[in-house]
Amino acid sequence: MDQILTWVLVLILFLSGSINSEEEDVNQSLVQFFEKLSAGNVQDGWGWNMNSDPCADKWIGIKCDSKSRFVRKIVLEEMNLSGILDADSLCRTTSLVHLSLKGNNITSSVPKELGNCKGLTHLYLNRNHFSGSLPDSLSLLSNLKRLEIADNKFSGELPADLLRISGLITLFAENNELSGRIPNFDFSDLVQFNVSNNNLSGPIPDVKGRLTADSFAGNPGLCGPPLPIECPPSASTPKDKPKSSSLDRFLIYIGYIILVAIVVVFLVFKLVGKKKSKVANFEGVQRGRVVDNKSSSPFIELKNGGSKSEYSISSVENRTGSSSLVVLTSPISNVLKFEDLLRAPAELMGRGKHGSLYKVMLENGRKTLAVKRIKEWSISSEDFKRRMRRLDQVRHPNVLPPVAFYCSNQEKLLVYEYQKNGSLFRILHGSKNGLVFDWGSRLNIAASIAEALAFTHQELCKEGIPHGNLKSTNILFDDNMDPIISEYGLMIAENQGQQSSVSASLTYENNDSSDDHQGQVYRDFKGDVCGFGLILLELLTGKLVKNNGLNLGSWVKSVIEEEWTGEVFDEALSSGGASEERMVRLLQVALKCINPNFGERPDLKQVAGVINSIKEEEEISISSEQ
Repeated sequence: MDQILTWVLVLILFLSGSINSEEEDVNQSLVQFFEKLSAGNVQDGWGWNMNSDPCADKWIGIKCDSKSRFVRKIVLEEMNLSGILDADSLCRTTSLVHLSLKGNNITSSVPKELGNCKGLTHLYLNRNHFSGSLPDSLSLLSNLKRLEIADNKFSGELPADLLRISGLITLFAENNELSGRIPNFDFSDLVQFNVSNNNLSGPIPDVKGRLTADSFAGNPGLCGPPLPIECPPSASTPKDKPKSSSLDRFLIYIGYIILVAIVVVFLVFKLVGKKKSKVANFEGVQRGRVVDNKSSSPFIELKNGGSKSEYSISSVENRTGSSSLVVLTSPISNVLKFEDLLRAPAELMGRGKHGSLYKVMLENGRKTLAVKRIKEWSISSEDFKRRMRRLDQVRHPNVLPPVAFYCSNQEKLLVYEYQKNGSLFRILHGSKNGLVFDWGSRLNIAASIAEALAFTHQELCKEGIPHGNLKSTNILFDDNMDPIISEYGLMIAENQGQQSSVSASLTYENNDSSDDHQGQVYRDFKGDVCGFGLILLELLTGKLVKNNGLNLGSWVKSVIEEEWTGEVFDEALSSGGASEERMVRLLQVALKCINPNFGERPDLKQVAGVINSIKEEEEISISSEQ
C-alpha cells in the first residue's frame, strides 16, 4: 500500500512538473517575443518577465480566459514599439486568438512562421512600417476572421491562397505598395474590404454590389465595376509576330479540321452512351425486367386478390423465390397498372450513395412517376414492409407518400408521384421558374415543413422512424407550389447533423440512456432537427450547405460574433424590405436546431410553434400596412 501511495505521489509530482515546465516555456516565449518587439525597451510595471505570470500578474496588453489560465489576446497598440515581429516565439502560445499591434513603428517584414498561429481569428498590423511581401503562409490561418494590414509599406501581390480562408469577413490593405491582380474573393462572405491606394491592376472581381469605388480608388491599373473605368479588350496578337508561310497555315488548318473531327466523333459516342445510360425500360419489353445497364431486378407478373393491389415479383437472380410489389392507398392506385409501369421508359435522373432515381412516364402521358431504387440498406424485408405500411397510415399534406413499394433482399423500390416543380434546392440555388421567392414565401415554407415534421415525429416516435436524410433537395413543390417533404423514412443518413462530438451524458427522452438502440433513435430524430436548421439557414442566407453543414453554420456564427448579423441574410430578402427583426428570430431558431449538443436541440413541435408565431406577426404587419 505504501509503495502504491509513493508511486501516485511521484506521478502527481511528475505531471505537475510537466505542466509547470510547459507554462514556463510559454512565458519564456512571450518574454522573448516582447523583447524583440520592443527592441529591449521594456518599462517597469509592464510585466513581461520570467518572475511573474502573464495572467495572474496582468502583464500589460495581455488578456486571458475567464479562469486566468491561458493567454487569449495580445493588444499592444500605440506603444511606440519599434522592433521586429518574432512569430516563431509568439506562436508557441497556442491559445492565442487575437493579436493587435496597431499604431506602432515596427519595421520588419511579416515572417512566414506567423502561419503557425493556427488559432488566430483577429490579426491587426495596420499603421506600422511593415515592408516586403505578405507570406503565403497567411492562408494557413484557417480561423481568421479579420485581417488588417493597412497603412504600411507592403509590396508584392496579395497571396491568392487567402481564398482558402473561408470565414474571412474583413480585409483592409489600403495605403500600401501592393501590385498585381486582386484574387477572386467571395464577396458574399467578405463584407469589409479595402485595397485603395496601392499599385494593383487588372479587372476587379465580382463584388456582388456590396462595395463602392472607394474600396478600390487610387489604383490606376484597376478597371471594371464599381470603378467607372471600363476594362480594355483582351490584347490582340502582337503586330511584330512573324507571319506564317502559306504551307504552315495550310498545315495548321488541316490540324484544326482533324481535331474538330476527333472532337465531334468523341461527342457522338459520349451522347449515345449517355442516352443509353439514362433511359431504362422497366420491363425490358420482352423479358419483363427492370434494366439499369449494370444489373437487373425484378421479374413481374400480376397476382389477384387481397384488399390492396399486389403484384407478384420473382427476382431475376432467383426465379424460385417470390416477393411482391404493393400498391398502397393512393388517388392513382385505381388507374396504376404495374404492367404499364414496366413497359414505360424510365429516365435516370440521378445516382446517389444509396441508390438511383428514375422518372417514369406511363403510356399516353397519363401519369408521371418517380421510382427510387435503393441498394445496400441494412434493413430486413419484413421491417421495410412494416415501415412502408406505417408511413402509408401516417399522412400529412406536406409529406409526399409512396404510391407503391417492392422489396427483396437485394434491393428496394419506392414509387412516388412525380413532382414537376422541382426542389427547394433548385429554387434557392438554381432556376426559380419565375417564382417570387420573397421573405413571406420562405417563411411559409419554413412553417409548413416544421409542422409536417413535428406531426410525423409525434406519430412515428414509437416506431423510431425519423426522416433520416432531411435536406433541401428532399423538399419538393406540388402543383400548387406548396412544399412537400419527400423520401421520409427511407434511410438513416450517415452522421446526419453530427457536426461535432456529442457528450456521452445525454438525457434521452425515454430516460433510458443504457439502451444503445433507443439512444441511436434519439440521435436520429435530433438529426432531423439539425437538418431542418440547415434548411432554415439556406432559406435565410441563400447559401449552399456543404461539408455536412459545417461551412454554413460556422460562417453564420462567425459573422454574428463580429456583430454583422445583417450581412448573414440573402440580399434578395434585405432589398425586398423583409423585417430584419423577424429574420433574426428565425435565425436564432436555426442556430438552436444545429447546436452541436444533441440534448440542447429543441423538438420540432417547439420549433413549429415559434415559427408560426413569427408568421402570424408577419401577417398582422402586412394587414396593418394595407
